[in-house]
Amino acid sequence: MKRANSLTWFSLFFLFSIGFTEMCAQDRIIKTNQDTIHCQIKEILDDEVKYIDPKLRNDLVFGIDKNKVDKIVLANGAEVEISDSMYGKAEYEDQSQNVIKARLFGPLYGALDFSFEHSIKPGSSYEGTIGFIGTGLDNYGRNPQGAYVKLGYKLIKSPDFYLKGMRYAHILKGSYVRPEIIFAAYEVNKDEYLFDIFYEERNVSRTSVVMGAVVLNIGKQWVFNDVFVIDWFVGAGYGFGKNKSNYYSHIAFWGGASEFPLALTSGFRIGVAF
Repeated sequence: MKRANSLTWFSLFFLFSIGFTEMCAQDRIIKTNQDTIHCQIKEILDDEVKYIDPKLRNDLVFGIDKNKVDKIVLANGAEVEISDSMYGKAEYEDQSQNVIKARLFGPLYGALDFSFEHSIKPGSSYEGTIGFIGTGLDNYGRNPQGAYVKLGYKLIKSPDFYLKGMRYAHILKGSYVRPEIIFAAYEVNKDEYLFDIFYEERNVSRTSVVMGAVVLNIGKQWVFNDVFVIDWFVGAGYGFGKNKSNYYSHIAFWGGASEFPLALTSGFRIGVAF
């Protein structure tokens, strides 16, 4: 009797060991919501992971979209990282991540303007601009001399609907919104007129203008052959600063005078991606 009980316990222990070993030897799919699927991986395709669930049937193959998978842990302990087809940085490693751009018509408005954009992840990038005031045409005869900087964060529009395996045509391409902070500091001629009964006298002095603006731009950027870039945008926001003469044209933006705080921007840039 004792021997029979021993055999029974041994059989149960043996079956438990087999089941535990099989469970531990299974592959695991860790989903993006951190749920875990214990299974046996059959295939890892471009847009899908195929697996079987031994608890159900060994000949029934299931599939799961790779965009729902965070990683795969194989039975031997090896891990396979999965990249989202739309937002995974690995999907765009062969594309240029940076752009240097110049404002095409900047000299016509009195400044040379250069921008640098860097993609930080699919759909988002940083953009900085520096402009040299006084290096273009002097449209108003005020001889402006100074500089401005712009710092922005670009949010590139994603598709309105998603299809399996969809991705950006280029990581830097598409319609976008760009919140931006602008600072401009320059000196400019200020005309003062003295009137008398017999004469009129004109005095020219230099005055300093220091202006800032917070602007929301909307625009679109095209990338051709992963090299040539065209960028167009318009924007509006709020201007503020030191502007005793109430000039409206600050080259970096238009507006922002005390009685007209609305600030407007626009631009057409061409550049090179690298």
